[in-house]
Amino acid sequence: MNRLAHEASLYLRQHANNPVNWYPWGEEAWAKAKAEDKPVLVSIGYSACHWCHVMAHECFEDEYIAELMNQHFVCIKVDREERPDVDQIYMEAVQMITQSGGWPLNAFCFPDGRPFFGGTYFPPQDNNRGIIPWPQLLMRVSDYFKKNRKELTENADNIVKNMTHSNAPLGAGAHTAWDNRALIAAAQSICTLHDDTWGGFGAAPKFPPAMTLDFLLAARSTGAAEKVSGLPQRLEEVVETTARAMAHGGMFDQFGGGFCRYSVDAQWLIPHFEKMLYDNALLLNFYAKAYRRFQSPLYAAVCEEIVGWLLREMQHPEGAFYSALDADSDGHEGAAYVWTPEQIKEVLGEEGAKKICAAYNITEGGNFEHGQSNPALVEADFAVRQALAPLRAKLLEARQKRTQPGRDPKILLAWNALMVRGLAEAAFALGKKEWFAAAQKCADWLWHKLSFEDAQNRRRLHAVFYETAKGAGFLDDYAFLAEASMTLAAYADWAQPGAGLAEKNIGRAKELVATMRAHFRDTKQLGYFFTADDGEQLAVRKKEWWDNALPSGHAALAQTLTGLFALTADNTYATELADLKKCYAGLTSRAPMGVTHALAAFTWDATGVAVLKIKGACDWEALQNELAKKPYRPLFLMATNDPAQPAGMQLCVGTQCLAPTGKLSELIEVI
Repeated sequence: MNRLAHEASLYLRQHANNPVNWYPWGEEAWAKAKAEDKPVLVSIGYSACHWCHVMAHECFEDEYIAELMNQHFVCIKVDREERPDVDQIYMEAVQMITQSGGWPLNAFCFPDGRPFFGGTYFPPQDNNRGIIPWPQLLMRVSDYFKKNRKELTENADNIVKNMTHSNAPLGAGAHTAWDNRALIAAAQSICTLHDDTWGGFGAAPKFPPAMTLDFLLAARSTGAAEKVSGLPQRLEEVVETTARAMAHGGMFDQFGGGFCRYSVDAQWLIPHFEKMLYDNALLLNFYAKAYRRFQSPLYAAVCEEIVGWLLREMQHPEGAFYSALDADSDGHEGAAYVWTPEQIKEVLGEEGAKKICAAYNITEGGNFEHGQSNPALVEADFAVRQALAPLRAKLLEARQKRTQPGRDPKILLAWNALMVRGLAEAAFALGKKEWFAAAQKCADWLWHKLSFEDAQNRRRLHAVFYETAKGAGFLDDYAFLAEASMTLAAYADWAQPGAGLAEKNIGRAKELVATMRAHFRDTKQLGYFFTADDGEQLAVRKKEWWDNALPSGHAALAQTLTGLFALTADNTYATELADLKKCYAGLTSRAPMGVTHALAAFTWDATGVAVLKIKGACDWEALQNELAKKPYRPLFLMATNDPAQPAGMQLCVGTQCLAPTGKLSELIEVI
């Protein structure tokens, strides 16, 4: 048993019995490397990662390979979900070296942390796929470290310089003037990349493009899109094709709800079966907005089934949410989810099995391994899908008796904040006040368990919770929680009139933005660092501009700033937003697909974030019912007792306010 046995992280504990002498990230490992002048292997993964498990079984559990690692390296295991700052640095380094990345991530470093080489998965022996076997790579790296130190030092220095340079979005030309016309150009460009046959963007593997679809919905809502011939229809076609394909595909758990991380094929049929909280948070947010645009009952059902899975399998007793479900169970990927026709028949009988197998393409030949099928909905009629709900419930009940995938019990503030936002949007779209209550409960738990006031009376955050809070918060933690707080504020007076939740949530967002400006803002150039100025010093202090699996912190901050300026008219927020737009001008023209969460924020800023001031009696149920039939736009519903505010409902966009009205029909027509 090595040093990982007493770590809180499930991923680290999964490696506690390896013969590799793993260290957790910390001073002890680096001090040993410096004292012995050894290279360091930083190996990064996460508990639900299938290929992380494969390499662990093949390599890290092998006595001979472990001996090579122990003799020639100081070996550090990192949970990427605990330490996204560490993962960010070594992922970027490996991508520079190999032009690709992923997990498991294995980076070789000097004893001061500077990376000089790395890669992802390596097999224990030659598998005829052109990947060097792990034992050979270990010996080559060790030998090179001893004999070619100067060359490796130059390599590491260049990697660090390039990573520092990438903090400026596009070098010297990045801070050009922002032009809102770039938003429509970006939407048009993204649509050209769409797979019109199967949905999604690009070839396999396909990841759920929730943020991209969210931006395209925002672009569809603009007057500028209406002026471009054919663009509104094209935007709707792209969004609907992909939304339907994902909802019908095997990446969506057809019997249990929730989405897996990605599809290995172009048809969305077979996923890697891990389920991540953040994917489901982002997709819940998107499907709620898609429902408001298209009023499709399929999208409402997807929202309901995501939330059903979330509350059934992922909720902590006090209201927060766990991070992930593993891809594997009983040592096999997807074993908990796949079926044969005979297994369906055992649960449902002949007639029921016939219906389910036909609707979900469960065949004798199978579409997965060993003649098994991963259910994917081929029945186009939604009424048939609804009629099969009792049969799906029976199959889920039977499936729950199988060995279930392991659940990672860590609670990540950033991922929970994304889920708070998704839950609140879905609550309003579908009129589910109980979902809003769950979102607010989670946000309150995060605030009380993972935030504190520092000596300067600033709000500070922890990033992770096990039985106690752990780790300094990153930019994502602050920005996502601020954005979630603004979403809660938008709907609080509908969900719980008179409870004062809107003011509370707005106050939280303001506190978080103030801390970001004080501790994350670059005082010399535009933008925000991923880590605070008083945090641990790594090889590079990075800025993250691009959306990856998660939105970038910069983009979430932009979303928050648009709302705060609309509510307060404080030019501090407008100035900060204008600075972010300068940073994104070059990024948008170069690769709009990589910055869509920021583009959505800039789209809504250009359109105008609306505030509906309500004084006096209000039929909140009728208001929600009517608004939910309208395409989404940021709209803060704010009850007020301000003596200066006239009675009735008054819609304001920026500094322009319409005359107040007591008639809901008049208001809805304007919106």
